[in-house]
Order: sequence, then C-alpha cells, then structure tokens
Amino acid sequence: MGGTAVTVVLVADDDADIRDLVAFKLEQAGLEVIAVEDGQAAVEQARARRPALAVLDVSMPGLSGIDVCRMLRAEPATSGMLIIMLTARVQEQDVEGGFSAGADDYVTKPFSPRELVSRIQALLSRARA
Repeated sequence: MGGTAVTVVLVADDDADIRDLVAFKLEQAGLEVIAVEDGQAAVEQARARRPALAVLDVSMPGLSGIDVCRMLRAEPATSGMLIIMLTARVQEQDVEGGFSAGADDYVTKPFSPRELVSRIQALLSRARA
C-alpha cells in the first residue's frame, strides 16, 4: 500500500491549552502530532520519533526551547529537523537566541493558530522542494 507518509510534528509547550490548540489545528491540517509538556520530553521524542518539524516554546521548565533547539542541532540524527520557536517575549535577545541556536522560524504569543499552521506548512514544503 503506497501513499504518502504522514508528516509528524512535535509540539512542546508547558501550557496545556496552547499545546492542545496547536495539536488540534495541526491534526486538522493532516499532520500527526506528538505533544509534550517540557524540554526533556521534547528531546526524547525527537530522538525516538524523528519528527519533520518541532514547535518549541522558549520558556519551559527544565530545558528551555532554546536548549532543546541547540541539543537537536548538535545531534546528526536530528540536526536537519525544522524548528519553530514560540515565545511570549518579544525581546530581541530571545529572537537572536533562538536563531543562534538554529531555529528556522519564530512565532510570538499570542499567535494565530492559523498563521502558525501556515508557517509550518511553508517550512515543510520548502524542505521538500
């Protein structure tokens, strides 16, 4: 049975409401979602499942999204993963920290779930091209 493989997206955010909303919107868009609530779980799931893309909240307990991003970029198995950072803080050092850690894109909270989904789809289609 052929058919396209389902694209897997990892969503890491310690806010359950945001996590559920993002997961719901991504599933509506036909993506498979792994939702986790902290950075350590994000790293473990990324290593185990190798999602195409990760959405990482910058401020999580334990490992921050920037820590997770740096760790994933450092490992050959996950270094090519697309990464979008989510942050409530619009401070420039956060944005620079995310990009210097290797993030592909940035979305600030509060965000439009539709915008996040379209950014994810744009990154995924660029990666396939």
